[in-house]
Amino acid sequence: MPTPEQDALRALGTVVDPELDEPITDLGFVRSLDVDGDRVTVHLRLPTSFCSPNFAYLMASDAKDALVSLHWTRRVTVELDDHHDSDLINRGLAADAGYRGTFTHEAEESLDELRETFRRKAHTAAMERVLTRLMRADPHRTEADLHRVTIGDLPADDATAALLRRRAAIGLGHDPVLPVLVDSDGTPYRPDEVPLRLRMARSTRISLEGNAHFCRGLLATRYDLEETAS
Repeated sequence: MPTPEQDALRALGTVVDPELDEPITDLGFVRSLDVDGDRVTVHLRLPTSFCSPNFAYLMASDAKDALVSLHWTRRVTVELDDHHDSDLINRGLAADAGYRGTFTHEAEESLDELRETFRRKAHTAAMERVLTRLMRADPHRTEADLHRVTIGDLPADDATAALLRRRAAIGLGHDPVLPVLVDSDGTPYRPDEVPLRLRMARSTRISLEGNAHFCRGLLATRYDLEETAS
């Protein structure tokens, strides 16, 4: 049976950085975790003081929600350190003011809209990753063949599991007969659209992976840490 500290850390591991699509625990964004009975206090940190306030809030809010959902917690405090909007974000989290209540007139979109944007990017990257692996595994498979690939054609590996999670997050099913190469609404692309859509998806995936590597380096430099492998 896990200890309360392990349980809390595991809950934090379900929180994914909305831009980098990786758990905040893997990225090193959890600065400290303190458990005192049914009280949990977490301090988060980011690679720079000027990281986007919207996803900084989203990450911190999701971390608090993950900890509050544990059956044994009664008081959860999540604070963001060393950010130019730390005071504002921390006050909003403490008051459960919500995204718009925290940023008022500066909040141009709702937290749900922001989260959906990042989820769609994550799905696009995961979709490209599995299709590129398929082509590398079968030299006879071409881009023109990809519009016929279904979920049932995918191998049972980590990339497929990640894609299924991303599909579920944006409301897409995982029936084996469903096509893999689709837009965020689940609409399949036409055969003539495949080359362009695949290049666009590859660009999204490379951007996410590059940002993750860059942010690890910035975090390691900022806090004098040993950089973890990506």
